[in-house]
Amino acid sequence: MSPDAPVAELVVGEPVIAGVAAKAAASTPGVARLEPGVLGLVGQLVRSGRQLWIGQAPAPSAGVRVRRAGGLLDIQINLALSASGNVAEVGRAVQRAVTDAVAEAAGLEVDSVRVYVVDIETGRPG
Repeated sequence: MSPDAPVAELVVGEPVIAGVAAKAAASTPGVARLEPGVLGLVGQLVRSGRQLWIGQAPAPSAGVRVRRAGGLLDIQINLALSASGNVAEVGRAVQRAVTDAVAEAAGLEVDSVRVYVVDIETGRPG
């Protein structure tokens, strides 16, 4: 690159990271669904409204919060497990899946993935 060439910077936005993380977490065996919580619902509504306003389809990311601070990337996943899921095993699998997916899709190193299991689906009598 010549010394006079402009420096280009690529920034991957939090909604993109959240969408990648949501897809990875939801695809993990033992995860029944992602759970947005009240603050997550409000944030999702604002993001979706803004994206629809500018003509973009919003990426599904309910149940995922992404925080950046001082170059660190922290992802929080709120989810419900299926009745057959082991909390510790599924939680570790979600952490691995999210870390790998974000690294592959966005080229970013994830510092932490915090998994909150907020519900476990119980088997329903047939």
